[in-house]
Amino acid sequence: MAPTDDSDTQTDRRADRLTENERRTTAPEGGIPRAATGERSAVAGGAVPGGGTAEPTPVPGAWGAARMPRWLPRAMVLGLALYGCFQLGSWAFHQLIGLLINILISFFLALAVEPAVSRMSARGMRRGLATFLVFFAVFLATAGFVVLLGSMLAGQIVDMVEHFPRYLDSVISWINQTFHTDLSRVEVQDSVLHSDWLQKYVQNSASGVLDVSTTVLGGLFRLLTIFLFSFYFAADGPRLRRTVCSMLPPARQAEVLRAWEIAVDKTGGYLYSRGLMALVSGVAHYILLQILGVPYAPVLGVWVGLVSQFIPTIGTYLAGALPMLVAFTVDPWYAVWVLGFVVVYQQFENYMLQPKLTARTVDIHPAVAFGSVIAGTALMGAVGALIAIPAVATLQAFLGAYVKRYDVTDDPRVHGRRERPVRGGDPAAARIRRALGRDRAAQPVPPTGGDGV
Repeated sequence: MAPTDDSDTQTDRRADRLTENERRTTAPEGGIPRAATGERSAVAGGAVPGGGTAEPTPVPGAWGAARMPRWLPRAMVLGLALYGCFQLGSWAFHQLIGLLINILISFFLALAVEPAVSRMSARGMRRGLATFLVFFAVFLATAGFVVLLGSMLAGQIVDMVEHFPRYLDSVISWINQTFHTDLSRVEVQDSVLHSDWLQKYVQNSASGVLDVSTTVLGGLFRLLTIFLFSFYFAADGPRLRRTVCSMLPPARQAEVLRAWEIAVDKTGGYLYSRGLMALVSGVAHYILLQILGVPYAPVLGVWVGLVSQFIPTIGTYLAGALPMLVAFTVDPWYAVWVLGFVVVYQQFENYMLQPKLTARTVDIHPAVAFGSVIAGTALMGAVGALIAIPAVATLQAFLGAYVKRYDVTDDPRVHGRRERPVRGGDPAAARIRRALGRDRAAQPVPPTGGDGV
């Protein structure tokens, strides 16, 4: 029986130790577990069987284990820095968008004069002097046209002011005869002069003189900026190409130079097509004005041709307004005839003349040219409409070398034709019969002798 008592005693002691351990690791009501507070569990007076002191075991969710990762502050600082850089870059881009557009216009203008400058430079002339001569010639032509047009316009305005009472009497008499009214010039003048809208218009015009002056000065400064950048791009074209190529490997250098040459060709072709359309438009309007007997018909023809082609979006309306104004001084009905001709010719130019000339000189599909002008206008306004076609033509020609092409199959549907079905039968059945006929024709025919073998 003695061994049995010893085993029971050991079992009771073991149970008491388990109860004491559970009591120590169990927290009182509303408290924190003792193991989580860092208390050391000791066996036999705080010593572990292997010697030394037991380290506290970390418990998930305890206060001591909830620490911030070391990478989180750095990530937050980096994120704030990137956001600040993005905001700064966005602000700088919006502030410099005008300068960037001017540089883009200058680049395409330099590409346009590149062929003339290169020819003069190839004959021994310094490139800077050749560029100056080309731009000086363009400036003289523009200044002469503006002076001639301004003198003509000033003379016509003086004539209109002097003969305005006679024009008003003719219009009032036509209204009285047509609509059976009883209007007089004095009543019309008094009602117009004492109207509220005229007084408001005069006040707004007087207050807007400063704004108009600021706009004119800003336009002149922008024009000077464009010409300066264009001169530098054209005069230092080879140096600019060398600078760009020096930052690229040899294979990329060849691609950049090829793209540059394509841009020069397409921009020159675009200006050539615009020049042809300006010539056709000027001649057509000159003939009309000459038939009607409108004065200054040659100058007005040149005005219509240049303004309608080289000022996008609103150029057509500006080009047609001046001939209508001058024709009105001769006869009010002549202004109506000019307006009708301008509208009809504009439709002819948009849908027939411009697509064909653009396709021949710039080598771009008419639908693509029309879509590129719409997209350029939506993105950059009038400037985008002006440079959209040469930019798209350059991109199309450059990417054409990287598009893999295959031989087109010899099928009637490729040429816009379809196989005609056999009359009186099903087209599918006819194709099956033709296939069976080809199979029978392909089978070998056995030789026949005198005995039929």
